[in-house]
Amino acid sequence: MSLVSLPGLKEMIDEISRGHNLPKSAVQEALREALIKGYERYRRSQQMNNRQPFSDDYFENFEVELDTEEEGFRILSKKLIVEEIANTDHHIALKEVQEVTSEAQVGDSVVLDVTPDQKEFGRMAAIQTKQVLLQKLRDQQRKIIQEEFQDLEGTVLQARVLRFERQSIIMAVTSGYGQPEVEAELPKREQLPNDNYRANATFRVFLKKVRDGSNRGPQLIVSRAAAGLVVYLFANEVPEIEDEVVRIVAVAREANPPSRYVGPRTKIAVDTLERDVDPVGACIGARGSRIQAVVNELRGEKIDAIRWSPDPATYIANALSPAQVEQTLLINPEERQALVLVAENQLSLAIGKEGQNVRLAARLTGWKIDIKDAAKYNPQTEEQKPEEVPLGEVDLVLEEEQKGDEEIKLETREEE
Repeated sequence: MSLVSLPGLKEMIDEISRGHNLPKSAVQEALREALIKGYERYRRSQQMNNRQPFSDDYFENFEVELDTEEEGFRILSKKLIVEEIANTDHHIALKEVQEVTSEAQVGDSVVLDVTPDQKEFGRMAAIQTKQVLLQKLRDQQRKIIQEEFQDLEGTVLQARVLRFERQSIIMAVTSGYGQPEVEAELPKREQLPNDNYRANATFRVFLKKVRDGSNRGPQLIVSRAAAGLVVYLFANEVPEIEDEVVRIVAVAREANPPSRYVGPRTKIAVDTLERDVDPVGACIGARGSRIQAVVNELRGEKIDAIRWSPDPATYIANALSPAQVEQTLLINPEERQALVLVAENQLSLAIGKEGQNVRLAARLTGWKIDIKDAAKYNPQTEEQKPEEVPLGEVDLVLEEEQKGDEEIKLETREEE
């Protein structure tokens, strides 16, 4: 059998495998694809004057066999056995095959060595193959990354800052399977304002998305602003959550507030079916040690842990913490509209700076919340026009459709 010599083939495969962090099998597959592409270009160059050029799928029945011991490769072709040959690349005559084996029949297939016995092909294959090989290696890396990290979407990984590209940060992450680090992108919108992203600094990041393998650049999109990161941090700090004694029902997070005068803030609703367990106290910990560990990881982000309740009125009142609510009226349960009455000195606290507290409470509960001063509220005059509302009252309604991407809703269950 003929062989196109490739001196140092085995060493080349080993070197590429180490340099690109790829298994040898992936390197060999990329090399085979590149070599068959080189053969295809060689054949097309031989037929440049042919009036009927090769079709796009003409070479699908060809493949490359690598021989690392002999340091070379062969071109093999799978041919169909026919009575009369119409295409010598795809067909072989029955009479010719029966000279080797009498059991051959029309319609069977055979694999034949069709390696050109030409030195010119070897030189051209090397030239044509080099650039194709680099692309195939990149494709193999993307494929492996996609397969490895696809199942890790929605989990938290350890990441290290590598470099800065425009407003994004390129980080190195590990999968936890002992594989080498791969690059991930932390976009501007997924960064925390209080983080100090310096070279080689390490962070916990939430794997938000694995891009399709055809994209250039990092395939992994990670986040420091995702609500899932808060869930992971609490589960890591609170044993009761890991043991499923305490459960996280909902999370509403505003890691990048619309105004620079407002800091990042998160509200987390927790619950338990154990009567002798305080879910909020479990999350806070002794002297606030557990929640402080989460706050430190998020660089000082304010976190409110509140008790979930199956009663919407109680749940809404809890969600407006730290404000004290006097009364919650469910004015339109079908459209999930609620009216909350608070004392005058609690009004600004319930609303929060630039409306952040009530905005997060609305996202957490899924209700549209209207806050009013209890002392000035009169049910008889509730239908008055907006311009007739006395100064000092606040009518703040948040549409449920405005809920951001960084909100997590988990299925609730009734208390036993």
